[in-house]
Amino acid sequence: MSGVSVAEERAEILAAQRNDDSFATLWDELQWRGLVHVSTDPEALSELLEGESFTYYCGFDPTAPSLHLGNLVQLLLLRRLQLKGHKPLGLVGGSTGLIGDPRPTAERTLNSRETVAEWVTRLQGQVTRFLASDGENAVRLVNNLDWTAPLSAIDFLREVGKHFRVGTMLKKDAVAARLNSDEGISYTEFSYQVLQGFDFLELFRQYDCVLQSGGSDQWGNLTSGTDLIRKVEGRSAHAVGTPLITNADGTKFGKSEGNAIWLDPEMCSPYTFYQFWLNQADADVIDRLKVFTFLSRAEIEDYERQVAEEPFKRAAQKRLALEVTTLVHGAAAAQGAIDASEALFGRGDLAALDESTLRGAVSELPQVVLPPTAKFIARPITQLMVEAGLVKSAGEARRAIAQGGVYVNNAAVESEDRALEAADLLHGRFAVLRRGKKTLAGVVAAG
Repeated sequence: MSGVSVAEERAEILAAQRNDDSFATLWDELQWRGLVHVSTDPEALSELLEGESFTYYCGFDPTAPSLHLGNLVQLLLLRRLQLKGHKPLGLVGGSTGLIGDPRPTAERTLNSRETVAEWVTRLQGQVTRFLASDGENAVRLVNNLDWTAPLSAIDFLREVGKHFRVGTMLKKDAVAARLNSDEGISYTEFSYQVLQGFDFLELFRQYDCVLQSGGSDQWGNLTSGTDLIRKVEGRSAHAVGTPLITNADGTKFGKSEGNAIWLDPEMCSPYTFYQFWLNQADADVIDRLKVFTFLSRAEIEDYERQVAEEPFKRAAQKRLALEVTTLVHGAAAAQGAIDASEALFGRGDLAALDESTLRGAVSELPQVVLPPTAKFIARPITQLMVEAGLVKSAGEARRAIAQGGVYVNNAAVESEDRALEAADLLHGRFAVLRRGKKTLAGVVAAG
């Protein structure tokens, strides 16, 4: 999209999104896509979604400087409701982020107020990228620090705390898990569900917000809000818990070698992001298309057929990677990731890749790190191949070169004495070694 600003491209992406009118109701579509694991009242929610415009929300705590794939599930659910004409509130928790919801295993490390405030701003910017900011049902950002900070501890305990029963709080899954662990749970994290319940009450009062969504692991926190509204206001409110997405083998989805897949390109490059989706298993890819894309039921069912009949083509994975990378990082970044994938394996020009894309691609490879360019000394290719793990010995490296199977930046190495020169470094820092068709390593001059 040359010549198109980031804001214009984002607007075009949002404008192209649609719910699938082949379903009788939005609730039917949400269930088909696997976006509903638990809810307060399915029949009432289905009617609510088909009725007049209402306000709903999801909360995101700034416990990291970026949202991740689990948050993306919520953002896409918010967007589907917005497309139906309903009004989203994106809550970034400036107060709950100072505490953090209880993890199943250990107490969180508390971040400073300054850090949390910075992360609030960053996450607010990410939330607004996935929801329309104009029109009658434009997204509205809210921060729970606005209504918790003015309250004294005594006021909070009197006005909110008195409505919570300790016995009920102890039964919440996250709390129960921690109570049964060696770590235990602090009063700080134990009180998190009270704060989240208070959020829903305040949004109900201020905006007539009647629905909260979140992950199913947050169900206890979600229902703390619906219970509080019922006790204090005598009104009903709703909650929807999305399933925790796992792979077909039962492992947690959204992790890559132990690291979360972040939405911030500085924390997870578009190339890495694209490769994550491209590498989805056949058993998982159709479910991913349902949750993470706006492809229609008919399109997804066609990809399901292709997976069954021609899995070697990986058409569903390629479409998934393209769709989600474009959604999160834009069309240019998605195309850059595709170009990098092609170029790494000799089907494109590595020198044509921009520095950011090349850096992201090389970061995924085994690497040899050299001194900065200013101190660069030519290194034999055979030595670099050993250091990178492409071969076990210099002798094996020489034989591979003699057989014509070694490349530097996709150019064949023709001499066993060939050395890597400073001039070989793309963007002054990077080179790609390849043995055969698929075995790769990166060479990086330290910055």
